[in-house]
Amino acid sequence: MIVRFLLLLLIAAGFTSVARADDLQPGYLEIREHDAATHQYKITWKAPIRPGLAARVVPIFPSDCTATEPVRSVDATALLARWDIDCGAALAGRSVRLSGMENTPADALLRYQSTNGITQAARLTPANPAAVIMQKADRWQVARTYFVTGVEHILMGYDHLLFVLCLVLLLNGAWRVAATVTAFTIAHSLTLVATTLELISVPGPPVEASIALSIVFLAVEIVKRKPGELRLSERFPWVVAFLFGLLHGFGFAGALAEIGLPQGEVPMALLTFNLGVEAGQLVIVAVAMLVLWALRRVHALYAARAQMVSAYAIGSIAFMWLLQRVLPA
Repeated sequence: MIVRFLLLLLIAAGFTSVARADDLQPGYLEIREHDAATHQYKITWKAPIRPGLAARVVPIFPSDCTATEPVRSVDATALLARWDIDCGAALAGRSVRLSGMENTPADALLRYQSTNGITQAARLTPANPAAVIMQKADRWQVARTYFVTGVEHILMGYDHLLFVLCLVLLLNGAWRVAATVTAFTIAHSLTLVATTLELISVPGPPVEASIALSIVFLAVEIVKRKPGELRLSERFPWVVAFLFGLLHGFGFAGALAEIGLPQGEVPMALLTFNLGVEAGQLVIVAVAMLVLWALRRVHALYAARAQMVSAYAIGSIAFMWLLQRVLPA
C-alpha cells in the first residue's frame, strides 16, 4: 500500500510540474550604469509569473531617483520591464530593494554593472530583499551567489535530478556511481561553457525533449534489466552518462542564460555555478545511496521493490514531460 501511494505521489508531482523542469524561476533585476557623471542607469526587471513576483514585487530605488515610464512585455512565464532612472547621486554605497518580496516564496538575482567595470551579483530573498550597491569589485560575492544558484538549480531542476537518480538506481557500487556521475558532470560542463561563450547554439525545444527522452531511456533500462544480463547502460555507463550529459548541458545553459552572467566575471560565475551543480549532485547521490543501503539492511527485497517503483514513477513523469515538449500546446 505504501509503495503504491509513493508511486501515485511521484506521478502526481510530475503532472503538476511545468513542462520545462529546469526553469530556475527566480526574479532578475539588472542595473547598468549608463552615465557616471549624471548618475543615469538602465534597469531591467524580469519577474516570473508563477511564484507571484510579477504581481507583488516592485524594485525600489533611493528617493532621489526619478524613473521613466517602463516598457513592459509579457510572455507565458514572465513579465519583462525596462526603464531608465536618473538619480541625484551615485547608487554605489546605497540600498536597492524589492518591495513586496516578503510575501512571495521566490528569490531574485540582482546584477549591477558600473561604467568602470565594477560587477556585483547578489541574491535577494524574502528574508533579505535588499542589497547595498558595491563601491568596489568583489568577485567572491559573485562566486558565492552563483555557487548557491548552481546548487539550487540541480535540486530544483527536476529533470536533471531524476536523471542522476536513475544513474544511482541503475548501477551498483559507490565508485561506479561516482565515476558515472563525474562523466555526466564533465559532459554538461563542456556544453554549458561552449553555449554560454556562444561557441555553439542549439534550439531550446529539441534539447528539452531530448532531456526528457534521456530519463525515459534510463528508466526503461532499470525496469527491463535481468539477473546475469547487463543492459547497454550497465555495460557502458560512463559513455551513456557522458553523451546524455552533453544534452543536459544545453539545458543548464538555457536556464543560466535567463539569469545572465556578470560582465567581467564570466569565468568565475561559470566555474562556481558548475561547482554548485556538482555539490548538489553529490548530495542527491549520497542521500539516494543511503536510502538504498538502509533498505538493503532491513531486507534486500525492499530495496529491489523501491528501485522498481522509483523507475516506473520516474519513467512515467519523464514520458509526460516528453509529450508536453513534443506535442503542440
